[in-house]
Amino acid sequence: MVENLSEIAAEYDLNSLRGSWVEVNLGTLRNNFYAIKRSLKPGTKVLSVVKADAYGHGAVRCAKTLDACGTDYFGVSNVIEGIELRKAGLKKPILMLSQPPADAIDALLEYEIMPAVFESEFAILYGEKADARGVRAPFHLKINTGMNRIGVSWNEAAEFARMISFHRALDLEGTFTHFATADEVDTLDFERQANRFNTAINEMRAVGVNPGIVHCSNSAATLKYPGVHFDMCRPGIILYGLKPSPSTIPQIDLQPVMSVKAKITDVRSVPIGDGVSYGLHYRSRGYAKICTISVGYADGLHRALSGKIDFLLRGQRYHQVGSICMDQCMFEVPQKRLQVSATEDPVPGEIVTLIGQDGDACVTLDEMAEAGNTINYELACDLGAMRLHRKYV
Repeated sequence: MVENLSEIAAEYDLNSLRGSWVEVNLGTLRNNFYAIKRSLKPGTKVLSVVKADAYGHGAVRCAKTLDACGTDYFGVSNVIEGIELRKAGLKKPILMLSQPPADAIDALLEYEIMPAVFESEFAILYGEKADARGVRAPFHLKINTGMNRIGVSWNEAAEFARMISFHRALDLEGTFTHFATADEVDTLDFERQANRFNTAINEMRAVGVNPGIVHCSNSAATLKYPGVHFDMCRPGIILYGLKPSPSTIPQIDLQPVMSVKAKITDVRSVPIGDGVSYGLHYRSRGYAKICTISVGYADGLHRALSGKIDFLLRGQRYHQVGSICMDQCMFEVPQKRLQVSATEDPVPGEIVTLIGQDGDACVTLDEMAEAGNTINYELACDLGAMRLHRKYV
């Protein structure tokens, strides 16, 4: 995004400047949070994951909404994301879901951001720097139970925790792991990870280490496996009304928070056989209007989706045609000229829905992700975090 976007916004309506935007419904976000909270046993804490700019929905605005709803923690992926929340005035505990570089320790302490810890060298340096400042060094221990990305091995976690517990400044406030397959139909690997995590927690307690807040439930596990909710759940994608995977069918009412809209910039008739867009891979069949909107792959609408998706206009689906360009793309509106009740031609300025609801018709990120052989997470992040201005409702 443009660095001085706020200065431009002070002078102009950003939606009118571009003619395309992402709409984020904060009321729906609130409803999703409350629905998730109601599904948990009383007393279970909630860590709201707002990493990656809240999956493209805008971290600060979403975090403020979730803060007002009563979330207990925020989850971020790096120190910069945590600092952004602190500078926005948010006071709730912030957990960085990975261990940062040692150079980030001063910033962690300055802005009171808790890191995940899984290396003794980092832990001791973190404790030393905190002690020099006269403050505590809170952290959550990250355990690797089978995802094999980061973390202390599950069968070494108790010894690791005991080994670093001598440091007077270090405070183990929580212990967690992350599931690799909670969103899959097959449960074997999930059960293996859950059993390993339980073993690690029990071994920590056996050697006299209090694991603090125990948590492992990502969005999929929050929905599917109440037996592993423990002390806290970490909903991420489901906060924004999206399913972790096609096999994850929520038992609670969750609605998409994001929609994407654009105004038609051009309408033209293209003679039969003439091509549309780069490469001319699509050829007009005639008796149709080709409509252009100012959204392209630089806005997060992947070029790989070319010719595979539909847009909504006046509550009807129309197929996207031609290669998606960097800044624009086209769709086709067939003209029923042989019928008495012919469809009125589309006109520039009409609003097109790329993602969301229009009348009884709906296009979802899940549908678009399937067409592009990707996941809804990626599309939400890309559409929300690139060039399109976010409009909050």
